[in-house]
Amino acid sequence: MLVVEKRSITAVAYQMNLSKSVISKRVSDLERNLGAQLLVRSTRGVMPTEAGLLFYEAATESMRRLNAAVEAISERKNNLFGKLRVVAPVSFTQLWLGRVVAEFAQIHPDLNVVLDLDDRIVNIEAERFDVAIRVARLPDSAMPTKHLGVSSRVLVCSPEYMKRHGSPKTLDDILRHRCLCYSDAPVSRTWSFRPASPDGKPRTLSPVSRFASNNGETLRDAAVAGVGLALLPNFVVARDLAEHRLVKVLPQERPEDDVIYAAYPRSPFTSHKLRTFIEYMRLWLIDTPWEGFDFADARQSGGAAPVECAPVR
Repeated sequence: MLVVEKRSITAVAYQMNLSKSVISKRVSDLERNLGAQLLVRSTRGVMPTEAGLLFYEAATESMRRLNAAVEAISERKNNLFGKLRVVAPVSFTQLWLGRVVAEFAQIHPDLNVVLDLDDRIVNIEAERFDVAIRVARLPDSAMPTKHLGVSSRVLVCSPEYMKRHGSPKTLDDILRHRCLCYSDAPVSRTWSFRPASPDGKPRTLSPVSRFASNNGETLRDAAVAGVGLALLPNFVVARDLAEHRLVKVLPQERPEDDVIYAAYPRSPFTSHKLRTFIEYMRLWLIDTPWEGFDFADARQSGGAAPVECAPVR
């Protein structure tokens, strides 16, 4: 299984602390027993044959079912163990989610939690993640998802930028300003605002980017430096707004919210550890913690205020 996933016998041997010859012999023994070639070596690495891919998919599903059976037995003792692989956005995790996942790991000491930070929409099945936490528009996808919360966005600039260039009076005025945009996805370069009336349609703008990045904190820093206007998640700019490094632009307009959701592989079963983790995240997000963040306490302590999470029931 690992050779198929890593496309390299050398990488698997290193991970398992074995020699390449041992890994190669195990593969050869398996091929001889099955009477079929499973892998093909090329300049691009090791690739599965059709038979190899079929065997890999069957073996992966068997391992999932075996792990589910082990977890079901463990569930009777009310504890979690095994490995939980999570992938989540960089800024959201560094600013907020990371400490909550760490707290979850502390509550369940027999569980091995692996948290990867990645802003890509990764293929969680191919990369063997148990769950992806995402902040985006909820996709039209066959993959199971669980709504966890809402991420509001806010249009901001620095006080210095506003003094030099003035503040937009209407949404159309935004297009005459210097704007800071995400560089990693076309949808991120479209700024969408709620309609003025219940039966209206959202208003969308496509500002010309004068500074672009694939990271929200970098865009925030550029806004604080006075480079231009930025439409960013509130969880990225809440501290800077409270401490007046940034100010709201067109506060009467409401940017459309993003959704915070969990995506996980489609399976005939959902593991107990996955259900428990998702519910823990949902309970934490009920009050949107950054909305009520105590910045005065954070300044006195020299860091972020601790986040209290509701217990899992």
